[in-house]
Amino acid sequence: MSAIVLDGLHKHYGPVHALKGVSLAVEEGEFFGLLGPNGAGKSTLINILAGLTRRDTGRALVLGHDVAREYRVTRRLLGVVPQELVFDPFFSVREVLRIQAGYFGLGRENDAWIDELLEALKLTDKAQANLRTLSGGMKRRVMIAQALVHKPRVVVLDEPTAGVDVELRQSLWDFIRRLHREGHTIVLTTHYLEEAEALCGRIAILNQGELVALDEKQALLAHGIGRSRRLCVTTRAPVVALPEALKPRLRRQEGNRLEFELVRETDSAVAVLDALRSHGAEVVDFATEAADLEDVFVELTRRRPS
Repeated sequence: MSAIVLDGLHKHYGPVHALKGVSLAVEEGEFFGLLGPNGAGKSTLINILAGLTRRDTGRALVLGHDVAREYRVTRRLLGVVPQELVFDPFFSVREVLRIQAGYFGLGRENDAWIDELLEALKLTDKAQANLRTLSGGMKRRVMIAQALVHKPRVVVLDEPTAGVDVELRQSLWDFIRRLHREGHTIVLTTHYLEEAEALCGRIAILNQGELVALDEKQALLAHGIGRSRRLCVTTRAPVVALPEALKPRLRRQEGNRLEFELVRETDSAVAVLDALRSHGAEVVDFATEAADLEDVFVELTRRRPS
């Protein structure tokens, strides 16, 4: 059974068409990436899944249950860590988690799991602290614990490491990897593309409300899109004028360092170096780099969907 099924989702906010017939499926047990620039429709899609926004047309299912008709079931199956820091300043960390558990009919029998969450997210020494006294990173940990307090089978992380320091980010991902190993389905949205590249098996990319790519990470990098590679060249002195043939390939120039974009089928690194030398440039170093997920993302999202 698929953990999430979206079928022809449309959503308008007045004249804004936020989702334009999005269809995709996330399989149970996947670590799935949902990427896109600001305004692409990611948060609208997540809010529809969470029951916070009503779709106009289409279907949204969580483990086979419709999020509108069977919302009581789907909200138990789903845990969402929102992008915004939302917290109640009148309660301690433990009290907030107990209250959240109570929404799902869980009482003191859930305290052992709360203790486990506090320890895993390095919140044990803050359990009795009032939320308003916590740093932004600590508050984000509490929000993650809130989303997991009812042991949901599907976890959606919407920019979970935004504004989080490196140490916390690493401990957070260790814990999320553990949840994934234990069988939880993880859906991640992030602007840190290196996170998606390191963690996710399959990746969907939204742009202006449309699904513009959906494939395994390696397939995105290897086929069709992302076929370019970079050639980084260092010359002894800054190059004042480039050969005309190289100008369309220049991505960046900083002093005597130049970065060219090469398309595998047509461009040769040797030809670029020869053209520079014939133009009087003295090359002292060069290196090639394969395309990464950022290249794919930029290539897809700079185009307007058809």
